[in-house]
Amino acid sequence: MKIFIRMFLALHIFIYRLTGGKVMGAFGPNPILLLDTMGRKSGKLRTTPLMYTRNGDNYIIAASNGGADSHPAWYHNLKGNPKTTIQVKGDKINVTAQEAPPKERNRLWPLFTAKAPQFKAYEQKTKRQIPMFILRPAK
Repeated sequence: MKIFIRMFLALHIFIYRLTGGKVMGAFGPNPILLLDTMGRKSGKLRTTPLMYTRNGDNYIIAASNGGADSHPAWYHNLKGNPKTTIQVKGDKINVTAQEAPPKERNRLWPLFTAKAPQFKAYEQKTKRQIPMFILRPAK
């Protein structure tokens, strides 16, 4: 099953980049960005397609890991190296990631789940509070 997921993600990323996000740039009504992170152990560049929402100029993502009880690998990579890039449609954007502090997370979570209600189910599946990241474009 893991190999199938990896193959699907690789195909998703390839098609997204090839079409500038015109194909595979959304999951239903939810827009998708490509998050690049540097593997904190491997040093390899990793790309992950993620749903996002906007809050002003910032991009907001959730480290849901499908409701698993562990954080996704990209969570740890962003904590280790918060300066990275995202691709939104055809635009590559340099960003700095910050895990939302509790008060800000509590404000952002309802905004995020209003647009992507499936994340409420992920929240119910896990014992951990799903972290959220604010991706601030470099100025």
